[in-house]
Amino acid sequence: MSNPKTTPSKSSTTHESSNQLKLHRRYGSDYLRSSFFGAEDSLVSTTGLVAGIAAGSQDVKFILLAGIVAVAVEAVSMGAGQYLSQKAVAEFDGNKASPLGTGITMFLAYIIAGAVPIAPMAFLNYPLSLFVSVGAALTALYVIGFIKGKIVNRPASRSGFEVLIIGGAATLIGLLVGVAHDGDPATATGDDDY
Repeated sequence: MSNPKTTPSKSSTTHESSNQLKLHRRYGSDYLRSSFFGAEDSLVSTTGLVAGIAAGSQDVKFILLAGIVAVAVEAVSMGAGQYLSQKAVAEFDGNKASPLGTGITMFLAYIIAGAVPIAPMAFLNYPLSLFVSVGAALTALYVIGFIKGKIVNRPASRSGFEVLIIGGAATLIGLLVGVAHDGDPATATGDDDY
């Protein structure tokens, strides 16, 4: 006598589909978190650095060198940190998101975002380059916050302004340090007279 075939119940199938959807969302959120965090951190720190150095010294080569070195070092550091962090999370709770994938995502996001405040310094004259650099970076911060708000179902404009204000504060600190070092960024030549 043959055994009757058993078919999965509708509830169990729905439960499995729900679990798969949750897993996909979880993996996707890991990559999104890496990209947003990398871009935000790069824009904030690089803009503050570039703005501060530009305000204190209008030596374009020095500004570009400092900015590029800072972005390169921080991108590697952030990518490596994300890799190790994701690997630890996977070991603790079985998260299947690729540590290497999230690390590379963080690295690339940092590099791309870091180019935003640096590029104007290479193609425009001071002080226009400083205004464009800061303006482009702050705009990018708002856009990132806006998109993030849309994704996580938060008020998009509020999220955008939140990221903008935080980034603006960091940029302002960099500018103040540069001005304090130089004394008058509008008249400085970048050379010290002895």
